[in-house]
Amino acid sequence: MDSLISAAAHALALGDPLGALKRVALRNDAPALALRGIAMAQLGDFARAKTLLRNAARAFGSREAMARARCVVAEAEIALASRDLAWPTKALDAARSTLDAHGDRVNAAHARYLDARRQLLLGQLDEAERTLAGLDPAHLPAALTTVHELIVAGIAMRRVRTLAARGALARAARAARRAGIAALTAEVDSASAALDAPAARAIARGEQRVLRLDEVEALFASRAVIVDACRYVVRDARHVISLARRPVLFTLARALAEAWPDDVPRDALVAKAFRAKRADESYRARLRVEVGRLRKELRPFADVQATPRGFALVPQGDADVVVLAQPIETTHAEVLALLADGEWWSSSALALALGTGQRTMQRALDALAAAATVQSFGRGRARRWTTPPLPGFATTLLLPAPPAGD
Repeated sequence: MDSLISAAAHALALGDPLGALKRVALRNDAPALALRGIAMAQLGDFARAKTLLRNAARAFGSREAMARARCVVAEAEIALASRDLAWPTKALDAARSTLDAHGDRVNAAHARYLDARRQLLLGQLDEAERTLAGLDPAHLPAALTTVHELIVAGIAMRRVRTLAARGALARAARAARRAGIAALTAEVDSASAALDAPAARAIARGEQRVLRLDEVEALFASRAVIVDACRYVVRDARHVISLARRPVLFTLARALAEAWPDDVPRDALVAKAFRAKRADESYRARLRVEVGRLRKELRPFADVQATPRGFALVPQGDADVVVLAQPIETTHAEVLALLADGEWWSSSALALALGTGQRTMQRALDALAAAATVQSFGRGRARRWTTPPLPGFATTLLLPAPPAGD
C-alpha cells in the first residue's frame, strides 16, 4: 500500500473524510475507489458512496477476496446509515466469514456490529444480544468499543433498564474520548440526552404527568396495573399481556383504564371500540363478547365488572391503574418515532421495523407527507423519508421492541 493510500485510510479512521479525499480524489485504482466511497459515505452522499464501493469491489477482482469483503462491509454500513434495512444480510455474513478466515479480526468485528445495529433497529433485542455475546470489546479499537457500548445502551433503553443504560453510555463516552472522533462523541451525547428526555405520559385518575425513562422503570416495578399504549400491552410487575394484535381489546382496556376508578357507559365503549355512531342492540351484543374476551386476558391481575350503565376495570387488591401513553399522540406516531432519528428511511425499512405491509406503510407516509409532517427525496426504490427530530422527548418507548418479561 502506497503512502497516499495509507494516509487516506488513517484520515478516515480518525473521522476526517475531507483529509482522505485530498489524497485520493483524483485516483481511480481499486484502493482509492474504496477509500473515496467511504469518505463520501462519511460526508452523507450515500448514493455516490455506494457506486464507488461497487466499482472498487469489481476493480479488486476475485483474487483479492479480503479487499472485496471490506467493500461489502462498507456498503452494508451505508445501507444501515440510509436505513435500507432490506439490504441482503447474507452478503454481510459471507464477507464477515472471509475476513475471519484471513485474520482481519477488526473488520470482522465491525461487520458483526453492523448486524447487531440492524437487529436493534428492528427490535430484535435477543438476536442483538446474541451477536454481542461473541464479541470482546477489550481487544478492539476504541471506536468499535464505543459502538459496542452504544448497542448495549440501546438494548437496555428499549428494555427500560435505566441503570444498565447509564453504565454503558459512561463506558461509551470514555471510549469515544480515546478514539478522538467527534461524530462518535456526538452520538454518545445524543443517546445520553434521551435518558433525561420525556419518554411517556402517565394518565391516572384523570390527571397526566410526563415521565422520564427512569420514572417509567419505577412505574413498571410498582404494584400498578399499567395499560401501555406505547407497546400495546397490559402489565403489572409480574405479568405482561400483549394486545398488539387485538386492537379492539386494547381500545377497551385503555378506555376503562383512563376512566378508572369510574365506569364507562356502554355507548361510549361502542363508539371507541367499533367507531359506531349509534349503539344499537347488535353493537351491544358484540361489546359483551369483546368484554368477555378482555376479562379472560386480564384475569391474572384485574377484572372487568358490569355496572348499571356500563363496565369498570377492577384491579386486584389495592393496586392503582395507570395508562402509559406516548409523549405526543398523533396519527401514525410509530412512523414518526422512527423517522425522528433524523436519518433517511426507505418505506420498506419502515415496514420491516414496524412489522406491517409496505402498501400500508406507503399510505401512512403519503398521509404524513400531505400534512407536511415528513419529507422525501428520490423516486421509486431510491425514495427516502425523514422528518426533523421531534423536540423535547425521547422515542425509546415508541420503538418496536418487546418489554422486559415478554
